[in-house]
Amino acid sequence: MAILQPIVNIAEICAQRHVTQCILSPGSRCAPLTLAFVRHLQIHTRTIPDERSAAFIALGMASQSRQTVVLVCTSGTAVLNYAPAITEAYYQQVPLLVLTADRPSEWIEQQDGQTIRQREVYGKHVKASFELPVAFTHPDAEWHTYRIINEALTIAQTYPFGPVHINVPLREPLYPSAGEEVVFDKTVRIIQPFKPEQILTVDQWIQIREQWEDADRKLIVAGQYPYQAPLAHVLKQLQTELEVPIIADIISNLHTLPDVIRYQDMLLMQKNTELLENLKPDLLITFGNSVISKNVKLFLRKHKPSIHWHIQPAGIPADPFQSLTHVLPVEPLYFFKTLFEDLDYQHFLSNDEPEYGTDYYALWQKENQKAAKVYSSLFSSASFSEFEAVSEMMDRLPDESILHLANSMPVRYANFISLQAGQTVEVFANRGTSGIDGSNGTALGAALTTEKLVILLTGDMAFLYDRNSLWHNYLPKNLRIIVLNNHGGGIFRLLDGPAGQPELEEYFETRQRNTAELTAKDAGMLYSYCNSREQLGKQLTAFFDLSGGAKLLEIETDPAVNAEVYARFKQYFTT
Repeated sequence: MAILQPIVNIAEICAQRHVTQCILSPGSRCAPLTLAFVRHLQIHTRTIPDERSAAFIALGMASQSRQTVVLVCTSGTAVLNYAPAITEAYYQQVPLLVLTADRPSEWIEQQDGQTIRQREVYGKHVKASFELPVAFTHPDAEWHTYRIINEALTIAQTYPFGPVHINVPLREPLYPSAGEEVVFDKTVRIIQPFKPEQILTVDQWIQIREQWEDADRKLIVAGQYPYQAPLAHVLKQLQTELEVPIIADIISNLHTLPDVIRYQDMLLMQKNTELLENLKPDLLITFGNSVISKNVKLFLRKHKPSIHWHIQPAGIPADPFQSLTHVLPVEPLYFFKTLFEDLDYQHFLSNDEPEYGTDYYALWQKENQKAAKVYSSLFSSASFSEFEAVSEMMDRLPDESILHLANSMPVRYANFISLQAGQTVEVFANRGTSGIDGSNGTALGAALTTEKLVILLTGDMAFLYDRNSLWHNYLPKNLRIIVLNNHGGGIFRLLDGPAGQPELEEYFETRQRNTAELTAKDAGMLYSYCNSREQLGKQLTAFFDLSGGAKLLEIETDPAVNAEVYARFKQYFTT
């Protein structure tokens, strides 16, 4: 048999471990893996020619489904093209199983085609790295292979989730003979892990309650986190009944809370030192991954709390605010639900009305409302800008849609603007490494995994950089892409450092003349264009309509006007 049974059974193990999606890229060395996955009836496969795009599409699928997705590529530089998406998956904690075909080890450094050093090629940007045997003449080699596949899946699917790499050296022949059947062994060895129950002890809860009661000013800051209705419900109880302010970046998906602090990026720009000192928490509680807002980070680094709890089930915690004192190794839902119930019960036993930090809570609410009022008047007397375009788009997002935000200015604009409590929109962004590469692919991967409308807000540089993510035969009808085209990297015009340099346009903005029209048409997307507020309103109605298949709306703006509007916006809060 040309394709050895242990290689065939990799697909079977994946299927029995509930992995049902596989993204392939064409090549000969990976043919045994490709055929194993394509011929398995329980696994849905797609082939994406560009490996960099393929990996980001897999990332989008895994982020949306919250299930492990398999990646398969051929040997050589194809393997290296996976690296950006794998790194993003590592820092964003997204499970991927990465299978890279390879030459047998004796051919490395022997001038054989498509042969590089692939063992542990992704370094520390994967949770684990394995290499399969090249031969299976001894039964222990087969046992070893099955153990590796099971172990890799367990690692990928254990918090913190992430990518796991398996290098697969394969000898020729790589293709089965005509009529040769690929048979999957349904009795292949499966190792199913039980998920451990993560709880805190009674003594730990007593310490937590004491620290909570001792702190007058409590603040919750949520980082990037998928939407969970039960979590939002209990946080709403903490916010309204216990009067605890909650700061929520747009990627925390807590905008559904009516009184959440959603304009923190604006209000913390202020230079009023007395106000900022009064906003300082005694107890800071954080959960989730990265926080977009630089102003939140600077505020908390300067105005450090006495106690900082960070909640995450496992793994080494980050300390972006330089104030971490306690790590609580549990799920956020379990922690907040148990905390609220415990506090509520203790107050019931004592038969008293608890005193909450009303003044502190009220101060955050007051400043949040002031920021909202300033923002609402920002565009009334200004020329049309991309800031206004993003604001209009976000106001009109359809219910039950999914918003993907490219990095650079799109994610920053969206975080300034935020979403309102009544908007049932889930938000994603590649904030693991915060690169502009792969935004198209990640959103497209998400659209392949859901029937909801998936809207990508991106800039011209990010869109053009990732054009190959549209180069395949799987364009989803529910994909919508909005391209803010200011013909360069507009963020550099908005930053104090590069904006003052004579090399700004050529070496930082990288001025370019392209539009998205030809790329959209090549991909088979319905293309539309606008460059004014009057056109935008009309275009968005048709753009968000569910009929007509995949669509792209290009919004062209003047970078000088964008910079002027943004500068005026910052001036409101910094003077």
